[in-house]
Amino acid sequence: MNYLKISKITVVIAGSLLMQSCFVAKDYKSPNIVTENLYRTEQAKDSVSLATVSWEQLFTDPILQKHIRTGLQNNYDLKIGLQNLAAAEANMKQGKAGYLPTFSANASWTHQELAKNSQFGSFFNGALDQYELSGRLSWEADIWGKIRSNKRAFAASYLQTVAAQQAIQTQLISSISATYFQLLALDAQIKVAEKTVENRTQSVETIIALKDAGSVNAVAVKQTEAQLYGTQVILEDLKYNVKVLENTLSILLGQAPGTIERGLFENQNMTTDVKVGIPALLLSKRPDVISAEMNFRNAFEMTNVARSNFYPSLTVTANGGFQSLELKDWFSANSLFASVITGLTQPIFNQRQIKTRHEVAKANQEKAYLQFEQTLLTAGKEVSDALASYENETEKLAIRTKQLESLQNAADYSDELLRYGMVNYLEVLTAKDNALNTELSTIDNRFQQLNAVISLYRALGGGY
Repeated sequence: MNYLKISKITVVIAGSLLMQSCFVAKDYKSPNIVTENLYRTEQAKDSVSLATVSWEQLFTDPILQKHIRTGLQNNYDLKIGLQNLAAAEANMKQGKAGYLPTFSANASWTHQELAKNSQFGSFFNGALDQYELSGRLSWEADIWGKIRSNKRAFAASYLQTVAAQQAIQTQLISSISATYFQLLALDAQIKVAEKTVENRTQSVETIIALKDAGSVNAVAVKQTEAQLYGTQVILEDLKYNVKVLENTLSILLGQAPGTIERGLFENQNMTTDVKVGIPALLLSKRPDVISAEMNFRNAFEMTNVARSNFYPSLTVTANGGFQSLELKDWFSANSLFASVITGLTQPIFNQRQIKTRHEVAKANQEKAYLQFEQTLLTAGKEVSDALASYENETEKLAIRTKQLESLQNAADYSDELLRYGMVNYLEVLTAKDNALNTELSTIDNRFQQLNAVISLYRALGGGY
């Protein structure tokens, strides 16, 4: 008889394993997205991309490299992301364990006081004790691919978290380097402002001497003094901006606000060719694009899970252990018991819950696909914007350099001409203001050019 029971159980399990080939779950395929004209560029499209360059090669300043390494080690956003990654990994491990059976153990003592006039009360003297030590094993066959799809959904969710962590790193490297270069640009502008303050202090002394000689009036003196004070205000604003940026960079590095070590702005140079590569590279390089696709894949697999709920589930449940009314007989061979239950459960009417879950899963899948397309379009726009910014700042810098040379010469000439009374003091003041503003703007143009390269690097998926 026991052999017959074992044979039946074997047949049921073997049959359920064979039925696992009858998957209703669909296999995932990456969406067929057209990326040919994803961003605007006049460059020849090839596989060479700025994103393939490591950040150590792009940012050659050793001080900046040290700051980036510090940020990668100490930044709190990255640390928080690592905990998200650990949680996603735990969920993925749970998904892999879906094929395994569940097993639970139970040890119990049950005492019942029975009514003496009841059916069992007089027979058991009004009391009943039962001792039990048992185990319960349950296993569900993955006939329709529900467990497989659930496992793959967890895996996609994990990869989505990995991509999100990569996005945090690329953004962090971009933010550290951009803030660092902006600090250097402010240092350079402060040097210009300080030099200008010195020159305008001398100009005030000169204009006072010319007034004493009768060449100019008191208005010229006051206007020149006001120009000096205006430059001093610019200098104070620049110093304030330095402190704010140092505080910002300190937080990015995971440190308390303080002074930031840095190099010289004029020594910064990115020699790497600005290449954008083919648009299709964004699918494999942009972390947010990868994350969006993994989100779509997760929704796709969850739709498979919801669909499988329409079909019957096959479960095998086994119970066994020791059960006795007397403590001394608890572990006797006669106290052994066992049971096996195998069955198919087909949902028929459950208040539309299964159909609702399926419709919601399909809607979430379509939403995830649209979000994936939207993320890809946004990535293309960011590449287009960064490339246009780089080209614009490069052209402006060339023009601004020529403009600065002309205005500096005009300011020098106006000082000489003023001494000989060939120009009035207003022309001198205007020439000097134009020269100062243009020199500050030239430094800002250079920073914007460097920042555009950083933005393009991040937009293409570089930095990881």
